[in-house]
Amino acid sequence: MIQQRPGMLRPALAGGIAAGVLTAVPFVNCFCCLWIIGGAMLAAYLFAKGSPAPLTPGDGAILGILTGIVAAVADSILSLPFEAMNREFVQRFMDQFSKFVEEMPSGWERWLDQRAGGVSPAWFLLGLLASAVIYAAFGALGGLIGASIFGRKKVPPSRGAPDETHQDASHRQP
Repeated sequence: MIQQRPGMLRPALAGGIAAGVLTAVPFVNCFCCLWIIGGAMLAAYLFAKGSPAPLTPGDGAILGILTGIVAAVADSILSLPFEAMNREFVQRFMDQFSKFVEEMPSGWERWLDQRAGGVSPAWFLLGLLASAVIYAAFGALGGLIGASIFGRKKVPPSRGAPDETHQDASHRQP
């Protein structure tokens, strides 16, 4: 009898949103790749917990890829409010840095002025696509790790199948 497996969407959403939020928050996002791996491991745990069958490495990788894509979308959307804070931080850093350096690279002021305009939709979509690819790769790694840790379940023998531990000695071969 084939056992019913739960869907991957809910665990991927839970792990992806958790990883995306942690990746979007400034000063916490320095561990972004580890958050993606951890989110995929969380998704693998939630999936394995709700499934009577063991979690295979293939399922873990697919779950991790889905988690990485969800994390990329969550990170991209949640990072938008932090853009102004990031621009201000970079501006103050460059102002302080210019006090200690005799000659700044040409065009740095123009670069800061361009960044002050915000993110265009094209750059947003390009960043989302790049994040989705990178996060999916790290998610697959996290899903494989999660499958190796949480996927080990002993499947109970099917009914009617003889159990080798309870056979009498007459049925055993020497």
